[in-house]
Amino acid sequence: MPLRTAPPSAALALSLGEPAGIGPDIVLLAWVGRHALGLPAFFVTGDADVLRRRATRLGLAVPVQPCAPEEAVGCFREALPVVAAGPSATAEPGLPDATSGPAARAAIDAAVGLVQAGRAAAIVTNPIAKSVLYADGFTFPGHTEYLAHLAGSPALQPVMMIWSPELAVIPATIHIPVAEIVHRLTRELLMETGRIAARDLTERFGLARPRLAFCGLNPHAGEQGTIGREDEEITRPAVAALQREGIDARGPFPADTLFHARARAGYDVVIGAYHDQVLAPVKTLAFERAVNVTLGLPFVRTSPDHGTAFDIAGTGQADPSSLIEALRLARRLADADARRQATHNPARAEAEPRRAAAARCA
Repeated sequence: MPLRTAPPSAALALSLGEPAGIGPDIVLLAWVGRHALGLPAFFVTGDADVLRRRATRLGLAVPVQPCAPEEAVGCFREALPVVAAGPSATAEPGLPDATSGPAARAAIDAAVGLVQAGRAAAIVTNPIAKSVLYADGFTFPGHTEYLAHLAGSPALQPVMMIWSPELAVIPATIHIPVAEIVHRLTRELLMETGRIAARDLTERFGLARPRLAFCGLNPHAGEQGTIGREDEEITRPAVAALQREGIDARGPFPADTLFHARARAGYDVVIGAYHDQVLAPVKTLAFERAVNVTLGLPFVRTSPDHGTAFDIAGTGQADPSSLIEALRLARRLADADARRQATHNPARAEAEPRRAAAARCA
C-alpha cells in the first residue's frame, strides 16, 4: 500500500500489544502522566475493554474513549483515545489465552494501515509474546520482520536499532540461533545495514555525517585473522566498501573495548554481528530509557525495549519509562519526516488537509 503523508496534526498510533502483558499497564500510566511529561497525543489500536478492565484492576481513573484517529488529538486531553481493532481479548493479566494472538496481531495491522493511509503520524508498538503468536499461526521471527512484510516491499530490509541518549546499537543479525550467525553474516548484509543506518540517521535523526562503528565478531576482532577469519574476510571489506561510498564507517573494533564512555564519544551507532553482543551493553547502560527503532521502513516505528513481563502484569509494578521515551522519539522522527517531505515537495505539503487539533470525541 502506498504511503500517504500524515498532516502535522496527526496523532501517534500505539498498538495494544499482548493483552495479558504489561502493555495495557504502561499505556494507562503514560496517559495518566501525559500533562506532567509533556507527551505527544496518541491513540491506542485494540480492544478498549482490555484497557478498562486493567484500569480498574490498577485503581486508575482513566476514561477510555473509542474514537476515530482524526479525533484523537482533541480527545487526548480528557480521555484515552482508542481505535477499535480486531476481536475482543479475554486474557487475564499474566495469563495469555486463545484470544491473545489474534488481538495483538490485529492491533499491529490496524496501526500500520492507519499510518499508511496518512491517518497517524507514526507507529509505536507495545510488546508482543512471540510464542503466543506462533501458536496462532504467526510465521515471522518478530515485530521487525512483520512490519517489513506489512510495508509491502519484498526487497525491504528492516534494521533494528536500539537507541538511548547514552548509546545506539544495531545487531546485523537479529533473532537467530548463535550457531547460525557465521552463516548469515555476509559482506552484503553488513553493507546494506550500514547504508540504511547512515541514511536514516541523516534523514530522521538529523546527523550530517553519521559515524558507524562496526563491532568484530570474534574476540579482539579476530587478532588479524589469528582468532577466526570472519572479521578480515567479511567485516573489514564491508567497512572499506562503505567508506568508498562516502559513508563514515570504521572498524572492526573489539567488542570488549567498544562500549566504555571514552569509546562511545567516537561514534554515533555501533553495528554488531549479533543480537546479544550489542543489546547487552545498551540495556546495561539505559535499560529504562532505551527505545527500539526500526530503520529502513517507509514510516516511523518505535517500541519500548522490553518484553511482556507477564509476571508483573496487572500488579502496578510496570515502569512506563521506555514507552514514554518511545512516544517522544516517534514524535520527533515523524516531525523530521514531515519537514523533509515539505522540503522535497512543498506544493504537496501546502495542499495537505489540516485536521482540527481541537476536535473532540463524540
